[in-house]
Amino acid sequence: MDDVEAGPAAEPEGWAVRPWLLAVLGLATGVAAQLILGDSNFFRGDMTVLQAAMLMGVTLFAAMIGFTIERRLWWASIAFGAAIGVAAGFVTWWNGAPGGWSASEGWRTISLLLAVAIAAPLFQAARDQGAPRTPYAAVHDYAWQNVVLWFACWLFVAIVWIMAWLLASLFQLIKIELLHELLMKNWFVRALIGLAFGSALGLLREHDAVVRLLQRVVATVLAVLAPVLAIGLGLFLLALPFTGLRALWDATQATTPLLLSCAVGGLILANAVIGNRVEEERRNPLLRFGAMALGAVILPLAVLAAVATGLRVGQYGYTPERLWAIVFVGIALLYGLAYLGALILGRLQWTVRVRPANLTLAFLLCGLGLVLATPLISFNRISTDDQLARLESGKIGADKFDWKALAFDFGKPGRDALDRLRKAKDPAIRAPAEKASKAETRWELETQADPRSGPHASVLENARVLPAGASVPQGLIDLLGTKYQCRQGNLCTILVAGPSEALVFGDSCYAHMLDKQGKGVPGVIGCEGGDHFVLLDGGWTERSRAPVPSAAESERIAAGYPAGGIEIRPVARKQVFIGGVPVGAPFE
Repeated sequence: MDDVEAGPAAEPEGWAVRPWLLAVLGLATGVAAQLILGDSNFFRGDMTVLQAAMLMGVTLFAAMIGFTIERRLWWASIAFGAAIGVAAGFVTWWNGAPGGWSASEGWRTISLLLAVAIAAPLFQAARDQGAPRTPYAAVHDYAWQNVVLWFACWLFVAIVWIMAWLLASLFQLIKIELLHELLMKNWFVRALIGLAFGSALGLLREHDAVVRLLQRVVATVLAVLAPVLAIGLGLFLLALPFTGLRALWDATQATTPLLLSCAVGGLILANAVIGNRVEEERRNPLLRFGAMALGAVILPLAVLAAVATGLRVGQYGYTPERLWAIVFVGIALLYGLAYLGALILGRLQWTVRVRPANLTLAFLLCGLGLVLATPLISFNRISTDDQLARLESGKIGADKFDWKALAFDFGKPGRDALDRLRKAKDPAIRAPAEKASKAETRWELETQADPRSGPHASVLENARVLPAGASVPQGLIDLLGTKYQCRQGNLCTILVAGPSEALVFGDSCYAHMLDKQGKGVPGVIGCEGGDHFVLLDGGWTERSRAPVPSAAESERIAAGYPAGGIEIRPVARKQVFIGGVPVGAPFE
């Protein structure tokens, strides 16, 4: 780890047999996947735990050999691939069958793959050294090389797939269906993908100059983007004191992912500028200072993400997704501290301090990723215990509790908790727990999807009721709670025409018709004349929509809508008027 400027050891000559070996390895992997899976499919969630473990182990075993094998010490790559395959298979088996995963457990697989992706260049660097030493230049070079190879190989697979379908379609023109029928078979598709990927990997690894050219092109493009992103992020942070943070906190659901994505983008672009070693640093002042600015903004972005995540946890408690967000925020904070510290201590020579920090953090991430890939730390259990504590303490009422998440997002701990709550003494808890435990799909509990205010309350909170003082029938509220018109984030107007009739208008339909001064915009076509709801046979139902008003009437509608100028005028039939203009088709 101390020799940060040593580069990777290149092979003195090519290995002509490697493309053939990797092509055969890819084909064998595809065949093995078919033997393991048969008619099962990961995306359908019908794999058994043994199938999932074997597939993960075999795939990563082959991938690690393909990406790391060299003529010298070829056996070390096989041993490394075997160790990775066994470990990945065991971790997957430990996690259980994919069909039983909760909504967030896919992150465990991502965490495992991240750990493997980091371990590969560390192994390659240590192998070249012939000792447990990992020079930064070698690790960084191998990491970029593996990323470029990965995407280039999948691009080749896509081209092969497109070509195969074109040929199949061509032969179909002359009534030869063989290739088309083969492409519909799982065994052929899996073998073809494995063969194509292995062949591409072998060919590219044998033409090292091509890969290094691709690396330089990618690094150059990313380096050029560094000052652009730096300026944008810098302006964003400078604008916050003037715009305030309220808008940022009001969008807490989107704030953390956006801020973390910007931090990751800054990290990648900054490293594209600083390169593997001092000699490879970009000397252009714009690029150098752009990279320094990116290094400086990572920590503020991470802090904002931490505050946003903390606010959301404080309001709504832990969920597996929020716990993963905390992990990612923690990693971003570590990188932000490391990069800002390097800038403060090293100033213009900050890269000398950043490179060893990158290497240390890589080891940390590799270990953390492996641990989080296992069930040793159960985010489902932590989330379930926290949500139950909030419910039992009265911090959140049973009517506002997210029963859907407990049933379908928290895995086995959540379902076990539902079984316990079904026996609760409080009927307000026992009844919804019973309903949630019997639901076979999350959509059966859709009316309870909004844990912040509940579906019924959210409808009235998001609605303007006309005429003023009118009462919205409970049945209509229940129906609107399952629809989009007045749900969370959607404002609407409910025009009550009587105890058995109402029309609902979405503000998104009319708000855009106003200019900045609140006046109607000429020529803007309005939305349809509201959604018509009627009470039939004791239940509320929605009737078909009315036609769109003409362009000439849109200006008057736009001016009348925000002023509340919505009324029903007695004519031969009933009709909605907005701003004195009849809207939609007449109705009885």
